[in-house]
Amino acid sequence: MNPALCPERRAPAPRRRLCRYPIRFNPSADLGQPERGHPSGTRSASIQRTPRLLRSIQTHADRSYPLATVPNLRDVGGLTTADGRRVRTGLLFRSAALDGMEGADVSEFARLGIRTIYDFRTETERAARPDRVPSDTRHVVVDVLDGLAGHSPGDIQAAMRNPTLAREAFRDGQGTAMFVAQYRAFIGLDSARRAFGRVFGDLADESCRPALIHCMGGKDRTGWAAASLQLLLGVPADLVMADFMASNEYLQPMFHGFFDDFAARGGDPELIAEFLWVRPAYLEASLDEMRNAFGTIERYFEDGLGLDVGTLRELRTAFLEGI
Repeated sequence: MNPALCPERRAPAPRRRLCRYPIRFNPSADLGQPERGHPSGTRSASIQRTPRLLRSIQTHADRSYPLATVPNLRDVGGLTTADGRRVRTGLLFRSAALDGMEGADVSEFARLGIRTIYDFRTETERAARPDRVPSDTRHVVVDVLDGLAGHSPGDIQAAMRNPTLAREAFRDGQGTAMFVAQYRAFIGLDSARRAFGRVFGDLADESCRPALIHCMGGKDRTGWAAASLQLLLGVPADLVMADFMASNEYLQPMFHGFFDDFAARGGDPELIAEFLWVRPAYLEASLDEMRNAFGTIERYFEDGLGLDVGTLRELRTAFLEGI
């Protein structure tokens, strides 16, 4: 690794609102496809979870940082691997976009000691909502979906501001299909491989850490990045899935605003709630694409992301306790 890529630094929560447009899980499916709806036409005030998802969410309660202006901020570490080791905390964080960070949250964010921020967003997203980056933190653009043909994040966000466009774009399951296609693109798209390869290659270098990865909501592009690293480190798949799904909990306040704004424009919030939450099917789409193309998570990191065995060893040494 080239230390110049991540130079040393030059200088040394409010209660969440419950969303009224929940996604429901079928308890018999055990983290399978979510079910939408509410009984007797009444919107529920909380997300229904399977027992396994609830148990897993409780294991990472101390890994979240409830900053009002930095949604979905949490530690990627803290989970236990299949062989009983623990993924180190304090090395890699994840969040939604940092464009709204202000007030006391700025100093709270600074206490994390983050040296490098990796921004997965497109040029359009960055221009519309530029990050507020601390002066002593390096900001690295790694556009995952650069060159994606159709249904870019910007297109989806534009449609969500126009109920007429949204009805045409998202009806009959089209919204969900768009997200499934994007999760598959995380594996096969050249820009995605370059972006994730750059991030994980850098993270093997101590001078790049602690680091933070983010996209817009910190749930999709960021969700796959966090999940793939956890799988590489040996975290069981059910815990990885539960951690992925936890974005639905942490993003409730932000989504509440989306749904209210969409309703105020004359749209039906259930239309976008159907697909905007993360779903098990989304992560499974990436995993299915990864297995079909590379077979194993190790081969994905080596052949897909271009990282050698030595880099993977450095990642494991850095992120796993007891090595």
